[in-house]
Amino acid sequence: MTFVLRYLTAIKFTALVGFIIFACLPLVQMTLISFTATVPAPDIKIGSITFANYRGIWTDPNLRSAFLNSVAYVLINIGITVPIAIPAAYAFSRMSFIGDKHLFLAFIAFRITPPVVLTLPIFQLFSALGIVNSVFGIALAHCLFNLPISIWILQGFISAIPKEMDETAFLDGYSRPHFIWKFLLPQISSGIAVTAFFCFMFSWVEVVFARILTTTNGKPISMAISALFGFQTDIGLVMAVTVASMLPGAVLLFAVRNHLSKGFTIGKV
Repeated sequence: MTFVLRYLTAIKFTALVGFIIFACLPLVQMTLISFTATVPAPDIKIGSITFANYRGIWTDPNLRSAFLNSVAYVLINIGITVPIAIPAAYAFSRMSFIGDKHLFLAFIAFRITPPVVLTLPIFQLFSALGIVNSVFGIALAHCLFNLPISIWILQGFISAIPKEMDETAFLDGYSRPHFIWKFLLPQISSGIAVTAFFCFMFSWVEVVFARILTTTNGKPISMAISALFGFQTDIGLVMAVTVASMLPGAVLLFAVRNHLSKGFTIGKV
């Protein structure tokens, strides 16, 4: 019996190691190619190890602006979505009004709508407002899709907090905004981290709105990568840009890892 258990343990361990190698192999290969010269260049032989691909990211104004645009998308998106989602989620969690369940369901239904379906009305609206082909316009379009999921996530975290905390604070003389700021926000910090992470993921990789709502300005890094492919593609540069585009997400994931693990458990997202 002991031999069988050890045999099964060895099989599980081998399978786990094999899966990790299988999952990490493309990342390793991508990283190695990003340090390899793949097109002819002065004083650099094809196949040699070089940092020229990464230097090209910052010397190319299009790639540099694309990175800055993507960062601006994320910051504006989080800066607008989270402050609006918190009071909205509190209202759905703590208050009852006519049509509250139907309105909440409508928010979720709006979120699962494919973005391409709404591109034409959004384009017409943004054209009337004069924010087409701008970073703020793209970030605002992202907010339209991130707000419903943010409200849904935060509503679960707020519902997990006993209502007695609200009542006690109100009896002590705290107003509702003061209660939310001083007591509620620290309690749902993990939920805010989860919400911000989802907002980041959508804004960082979204490309539908960027293709339709931009012509020259505001292009994100995802479109910059696709623009690198042509008749003679510098695969080394493409891999370098791809690796660099993954770093912000990896850093953010590492920074909020504790909040994320706690958040997914408490909020039952």
